[in-house]
Amino acid sequence: MASIQQTPQGPVLVLKESALQQKGRDAQKNNIMAAKLVADLVRTSLGPRGLDKMLVDSIGDVTITNDGATILKEIDVQHPAAKMMVEISKTIDNEVGDGTTSSVVFAGALLEKAEDLLAKDVHSSVIIEGYQKAQEKV
Repeated sequence: MASIQQTPQGPVLVLKESALQQKGRDAQKNNIMAAKLVADLVRTSLGPRGLDKMLVDSIGDVTITNDGATILKEIDVQHPAAKMMVEISKTIDNEVGDGTTSSVVFAGALLEKAEDLLAKDVHSSVIIEGYQKAQEKV
């Protein structure tokens, strides 16, 4: 189902014809799940006992690494929430140079806690407000 937006220059197709539209709790759950999957992907590579990952690209080249930034650069992510997690990693890598894996794992943990609160019917704006207050304390 495509969404067409009218602009002064004419109509703009916002979504592909094959795009799936979700709303409300279903969209929240799907976004959280996708982001948590990315966090889980790099979680096992974290720390001194982190496991190596073997990545095979589309032309068959193999990369073996336990560097979260490298793993996230090499994977092809389609889901918008999962892409956001990859962008967190890139931003941390560009700004700080270290902590990419920890940042993604931490974001995944925050989303997991948010998912628990959503399941208890806590409104998402209340969760966001709580995270913002916690950030101010740091």
